[in-house]
Amino acid sequence: MCLVVFAWKVHPDYRLILAANRDEFYQRPSQPLQWWPDKPDLLAGRDLQAGGTWLAIGRNGRFATVTNYREHQRKKSGLLSRGELVTDFVAGSSRAEHFADSVEGERYAGFSLLAADGDDLCYASNRGDMPKTLLPGVYGLSNASLDTPWTKVVRSRDGLQSLIQSGNVNETSLVRLLGDRTAATVPDIEAGELPFDLARALTAPFIVSKEYGTRCTTTLMWSQSGEVSLSERRFDDKGERSGESRFRFSAIESQAD
Repeated sequence: MCLVVFAWKVHPDYRLILAANRDEFYQRPSQPLQWWPDKPDLLAGRDLQAGGTWLAIGRNGRFATVTNYREHQRKKSGLLSRGELVTDFVAGSSRAEHFADSVEGERYAGFSLLAADGDDLCYASNRGDMPKTLLPGVYGLSNASLDTPWTKVVRSRDGLQSLIQSGNVNETSLVRLLGDRTAATVPDIEAGELPFDLARALTAPFIVSKEYGTRCTTTLMWSQSGEVSLSERRFDDKGERSGESRFRFSAIESQAD
């Protein structure tokens, strides 16, 4: 997952409102959003290469999502899949704060993690940020620290704030918000080691490029009463819609340890 904007405990009807784009190489195999046969209480898409997921919620109302950290480092061998952080939390029983504190960051490549147990939403990263429990607010996360002021993060986060203030937050408006394909202006693009065209494409909330782009947009609306609405709209390598899934269920919240 490479762009996540979310509102935590700021809406009178919803404890969590979230919209997220998963950006990935088109050739990397995955399964669409579904209840997992081997973990029947876990609702998520599935990365078929590493076996984990980028975003999941459980029947018990536990939620997590992870983004990779953009960095230029040689990949170490023997690291665990970052997607396992998501499934381990959602399928487990630890409080979000305890889980965030217990993650052994050196066992993973760079990541930023969001984990919610119903009462608390915590942020953790293994790239210099201390774990913390988030206060009510509207936030943005991409491939860096929480609320790093990248153009697409700021624009999408501010857009979510506007939707909430106008009373126009729903699945359609959230998908439209993250469907923004407007790249940053040339002076704002830092290509680094990337080809300029790719670096520019990455600055848009919705990415379309030759080999890599937005594979799906996920929306989550988790009501104060525990009702969960989760949707996933999938896209092909041309940025055209290729499928969608929707689920509604009542989360049966369990007491976290």
